[in-house]
Amino acid sequence: MDRARTRRDPTLNEAAERLAPALEASLDAFVQTLWLEEGLAPATLAAYRSDLTRFFLWAQRAGLDPRAAQGAELLSYLADFSRHNKATSQRRLLASWRRYYRWLLREGLITRDPTATLQPPLLPPRRPKTLTETDVERLLAAPDVTTPLGLRDKAMLEVLYATGLRVSELVGLQTHQIERNEGWLRVLGKGSKERLVPLGEEAASWIERYWQESRPVLLNGKREETLFLNRRGEAMTRQRCWQIIKEHAIRCGIAPDRLSPHTLRHAFATHLLDHGADLRAVQLLLGHADISTTQIYTHIARARLEALYRRHHPRA
Repeated sequence: MDRARTRRDPTLNEAAERLAPALEASLDAFVQTLWLEEGLAPATLAAYRSDLTRFFLWAQRAGLDPRAAQGAELLSYLADFSRHNKATSQRRLLASWRRYYRWLLREGLITRDPTATLQPPLLPPRRPKTLTETDVERLLAAPDVTTPLGLRDKAMLEVLYATGLRVSELVGLQTHQIERNEGWLRVLGKGSKERLVPLGEEAASWIERYWQESRPVLLNGKREETLFLNRRGEAMTRQRCWQIIKEHAIRCGIAPDRLSPHTLRHAFATHLLDHGADLRAVQLLLGHADISTTQIYTHIARARLEALYRRHHPRA
């Protein structure tokens, strides 16, 4: 963690601290319950543990038992926390609190949920970075498909745009998750939740070509179940995949400030909505647990419609 931020943030202590054994045990039991009952991803569990550990240490320094905290004490911590953390971090802290105190309530360790009246801060409107359909066509045409790595890159880009996968989901794809004859992917998303995603003919044909022509060259006799491989025939990292996308985008003239690791995922969702797809269907394809997450794309689609109207309607 950044030292400068540690000095600024009063919810953190520079000296190494240890939680009281009872608090550590409570935190361990809570995280284990989340893992066993909900199958949350390790990164999500680590985020909850981090949020609660920081709060527990703050309470410990103040002589409070965080398990018995009241709403006023939570608000006091949140006031300090919010001075040095964005609204998204504040909302995650509230989510951590809610899960933890509801768990205590269910276990009969408290009689009242102190988070019941707490309201999450409003988030600023999100505007995901996306690309026009023309931009996407240029990006998809950028790899040199006469080379094994270029053919791999072409297949990866086509799959990302055809399916809206997260980069982490793409690099985690295993060969048994590809229904090559049916044209479907079985995707293991956040929280280890599986969803079926159609590939489309174009992406399916590039996967087949990569499978037949490029993947054996990259494997070079090795055994590896991951679908997309690096030049050593091993599973690719999420960071390297994003770097490849960025390199091809810059090569075909797409400005870096228009890119993010989710660029093609955002384009996938936006272009589906532009062409009349149902929001619920897009939610299922993206693997969003809450439709409010998917609704960020309706703002982009609406803005494009307004721009088209102003440009082409004689009375605009």
